[in-house]
Formats: sequence, C-alpha cells, structure tokens
Amino acid sequence: MDKLTQLKRLAAQQDFFTFAQLMAPDFYKSDRRFLIDIAETLEDFMDSDDNMLVLNVPPRHGKSRTLSLFSDWLFGRDRNMKIMTGSYNERLAVQFAKGVRNTIATEKADESITVYSDIFPDTKIAYGEANMNLWALEGGYQSYLATSPTGTATGFGARLIIIDDLIKNSYEALNDNALEAHYEWFTNTMLSRLEKNGKVIIVMTRWSSKDLAGRVLEQMPKDGYKVRHINMKAYNDGTMLCDDILDFEAFERLKRTMSPEIASANYQQKPIDLEGGLYKVFKTYTELPQFIKIWNYTDTADTGSDYHTSIVFGETHNHQAYILDVIHTQDGMEITEKLESQQLDRFKVNVARIESNNGGEGFMRQVKKIITGQTVLKSFHQSKNKEARIYSNSAWVQENVFYPDDWANRWPSYFQAMKTYQAQGKNKHDDAPDATTGIAETLNKPRGRA
Repeated sequence: MDKLTQLKRLAAQQDFFTFAQLMAPDFYKSDRRFLIDIAETLEDFMDSDDNMLVLNVPPRHGKSRTLSLFSDWLFGRDRNMKIMTGSYNERLAVQFAKGVRNTIATEKADESITVYSDIFPDTKIAYGEANMNLWALEGGYQSYLATSPTGTATGFGARLIIIDDLIKNSYEALNDNALEAHYEWFTNTMLSRLEKNGKVIIVMTRWSSKDLAGRVLEQMPKDGYKVRHINMKAYNDGTMLCDDILDFEAFERLKRTMSPEIASANYQQKPIDLEGGLYKVFKTYTELPQFIKIWNYTDTADTGSDYHTSIVFGETHNHQAYILDVIHTQDGMEITEKLESQQLDRFKVNVARIESNNGGEGFMRQVKKIITGQTVLKSFHQSKNKEARIYSNSAWVQENVFYPDDWANRWPSYFQAMKTYQAQGKNKHDDAPDATTGIAETLNKPRGRA
C-alpha cells in the first residue's frame, strides 16, 4: 500500500468527505463542492448543540447515498452508536438499511480498492444477523433499525434518527391527511424512540409547505428544539448546483416535461402547494376607503375539526371588499357565539349573513341574544357545491378583496389556509376559502346588497 493511500485511510477516520471519497470515488469528487458542504454540515451538526437538521436537496444529487455512508462513518467512529432511519415504505427502508449494512460487510477482493474494513477494521456486523432492517454490530445490541410509517419502532432507542424522503409522489404531497399522518408518525412514534441528547436529520426534496420538513421548521423551534436548515436548489443565480449531475440544458428539458409546480418543488425547493395554490394574488391595503356598508359573512364549523370562520368587511362604492376582521378558530360554539357577538358590536356591522347549515340557525339565535348593537342578522341555506363555488369566484376574490398589509400576523391560520388552498388536490380544510367566497357572493348578488 502506498503512503498516500495509507494517509487517506487514516484521514477518513476523522473526515467524513474523505471517507465518502474512498467508498465511492466516482461520485464524491473533490470538485463537487455541494457534496463537501453537505459532508461538513453533517459533521458539524453532530458536534453542535442543534437538535434537528433539515436538509433539502434536489433529486439524484446523492442525498440518500450520503446519509447511508454517514451512518457507516458514525458506526466506525463509535460502535455503540444506535441509528434509526425512516422512509416512506418498508421496501425503501430495507433498501436504505442494506446499503448501510453492505458497506460495512464488504469483503476485500482487490488490494488496490479501499473497503470499509481498511478504515474501520474493528467495526463488523455481528455474526448471525441476517435481518436486513434490524441488525447489530459486534459487541452491540440492536445497532440499526429501518422503518416506515407502516412499520414498527417498538423497543428500539436511537441516538440518531434519519428521515429520508417521506413523500413518494405529488398526490401525497397534495393530500393534507397524508401529510398530517406523516407528522403524527414523526412526533408520536419516531421522536419517542430518541434517546437523551439524540439528534434528528430530515433529508428530503420539498413538496409542500405542510410536509415534514415544513412542519418541523415551523413548529419545532416553538417547542424548544434547535433546528438547522440547509436548502439547496438545482439552479441558483445563473449557476447549477452540479453540472456533472444536472446541467442547465437537462434542467430546462425537465421543466418542459413535467408540470411547472412539480419541477419547482422538486428542483428549486418551492413547495408545490404554494406554487399550485388557487389564489395567486392577494391585494393589500394600508389605508381604508369610505364604505357604504359594513358586512359580516359567517360559516359555522361542520365538525369539531373544522373552522368557524367569521369575516367582517367593508363594501366600497364600486362594490369591492376590505377585510376588517377575521375569526378563524376550531373553538366550540359556546366560545364562538361570544367572540362573534363582540366582533359584530366592535365593528358596528350593518348586516351579518350566517349560513344556516350545520347548526348555523341556532348559532344565530344565540348571537342575537348577546349583541348590543343594531346588526341585522340574516340566515340562509347554502346548497351549491362548495368546491365549485370557491373555484368559480376565485378570480373575483383576487381582484376585489383587499387584506390589511399585516394580515399574515393578524390572522395567521386564516392567512395560511388561503395561501395554501389547492386548485387541484385534496384539501383538508376549506372553511377560509368558503367564507371568503361568501364575500364575492354577497357583493355580486342583488339580494346581498338589499
């Protein structure tokens, strides 16, 4: 063995990118700067006090391969390491596990080619460990487990959890129920397996603002976790992330082949729901015009998980709507009755239109007892198809409804519901767009202005 190879093998024990180069030299090239950046980020994350790392990388840029080798490197440095990985189904979970295991178990057949045992000779798969998704190293007990949302993690504790590409297609990315199930699996199952001071790495292509990466980035810091985010786009400021893997010509060809929102999500890390949202434009205001009437439109919650949505808006002389206040809550009617009564009085609403569906009639009677102002309350039955109503009135809403310039901070749940409502796809909640559509119907029909 020449001196240079010997030095490189020694260096690989301390430096992850050097290790990756020795294991897969054709892919981990020294001029692929983004791979060096990922390797350095992974190393630094393990030594930091950060709890979670979200790593967004375009397809075919080696994210799964890198995490597989990173697991091997960590096992070589510490045979007591316990790693659990999660993928979107059992087949991929086992495939990931086999990749980690096979690297460690590779037998030397050519003196000129470096294998794992040349770098970490004391790290070996325990004899008799034939299970591909749950195995141990020599001297260890249950070192590695690969699972999925349909698999099990019972009885396994991990110092490192790796979640690898949890969404399989655009249908799932647009399915709020599937995305919610992913988050519940992550918080209720995977995090419960994390040992004290353990760490989590989530590596994925962005699909939705509500995918696991998006939810972790938004929610986990609020829950006290330190979250680091690395976001890599295929194309940025006139430069490709890696021309070797995907050059500009191939990138443009892909964009022409697939739908724009999927290309943007997969390669530019722009969530598909933001790209494929029904509402493209939201007009805002900083000053209020003169109003001819102050309205309220209320859609009471269908079920306990839906939102009670009550919108107060002013009507201008040219019949445009300026949003003044929004109640968008999952609280029960015993609370929303009081909230809405206060809202109607505070804004001196002239007319409130309340859908009589789903208990709206009873809700209106209770509100009428509480209000002290002169608001006229009118109930009506909404019989038209909700999705058709929302879609057919969306152009008018974008052109004629104005929101305060800080509406994202004033009414965050309403803002999020409007921004992410999909033109195509399964929306878990449609209460905010439904009530906003009611504004269009109110101002576009003669009976609405009566």
